[in-house]
Amino acid sequence: MANSIVLVAAQAPVPNDDIERRRVLHLNEPITSSTAGCTVQWKCVDERLTGKCIEYHNDQWFEVIPTVTGHYFVNISAQRCRDTRGVQLVVLTGEPCQPKTYQVLTCASLGSQDDVFVTLDGLRAGQRYLLNVDGYLHDYCSFQLTVSDKPQGVPALVPPNVASVVPTVSPIVNLQWTLPDSLVGTSQFRVLRRELTEFRSAERNTQPVRRTTYGAAGVAYTYQETLDKPGRYLYQIVAEGTDSQPPVLVQQRWVAYSHLMPMQRDTALRYLQVPLGQYKAGAKLSVVATDAASGRVMGNRQIIKQKKIEQISLLPVVLLQQQGVQKVRVRITQTYGPGQPPTSDELTLVVPAPSSSQ
Repeated sequence: MANSIVLVAAQAPVPNDDIERRRVLHLNEPITSSTAGCTVQWKCVDERLTGKCIEYHNDQWFEVIPTVTGHYFVNISAQRCRDTRGVQLVVLTGEPCQPKTYQVLTCASLGSQDDVFVTLDGLRAGQRYLLNVDGYLHDYCSFQLTVSDKPQGVPALVPPNVASVVPTVSPIVNLQWTLPDSLVGTSQFRVLRRELTEFRSAERNTQPVRRTTYGAAGVAYTYQETLDKPGRYLYQIVAEGTDSQPPVLVQQRWVAYSHLMPMQRDTALRYLQVPLGQYKAGAKLSVVATDAASGRVMGNRQIIKQKKIEQISLLPVVLLQQQGVQKVRVRITQTYGPGQPPTSDELTLVVPAPSSSQ
């Protein structure tokens, strides 16, 4: 079924767009919010603390003070976003709007709209923790957030780089994995799948942990399926067990299925090229590509412009051809630093028609 596009109308930001009006969270109390209309208080953030994990675009602030020392989880669910990418989360300690006092506990860029959780180990009773939620790469999202003593969804972990996967002409996918010794409480495995342009993952298979007559757990597991259409698919295998053992990702893997294998050896012919010659070395760039006809997000990259790099390879031409994409609109956003608004450029690239050599 085709993805539905969520259109976010212009609206006033939530009050906790301002860190001084941050929203107080109570244990196991779900709240709903939206990044639409939010702005960034540049004096209250410092991207150097989070590295490549996050770029601030439309953030908002929350606060939680545990009453009991222990392990907690930030559950993010019910995301509805303009694009595919979902929200970003930073959890830190320190004085509000004094970045020099911040200590980052965790940073997560979700990259989808799946229900996920972020683990917070060893939070101290009476300690204030600040949570910052932002739309990933300018995405606008409504979402539900809960700080809880129980996880919901799957762990929010960065998947492998999809650009590194080599396309195959075989539609058959074979997955193999093992039960780690550390996960003795596992009762079942779930196999999840999401195509690159899809909003959420779907469950493809569930397998209980096998037991011998002596109660020992089986170690090796497999799953096979046949893809019905070309695309780039992310498979996640999640181990689930008792309440004392949160779900664990035991494997993440991209599979690229193509009817036509690109035969050219020249990268410039196999990938759509985005020109970067106009940007200075060291420029911080966010590149987002969409289907010019439908507005569907096709891919994105965050890079630092190198001196001798005049263009980058962004999308495999053969996959664009298979999906019927004729033109790709590329938005390049350059971020200068705290206190300086970003600037954006747009260009349209034409996808070459299939040739007899493909």
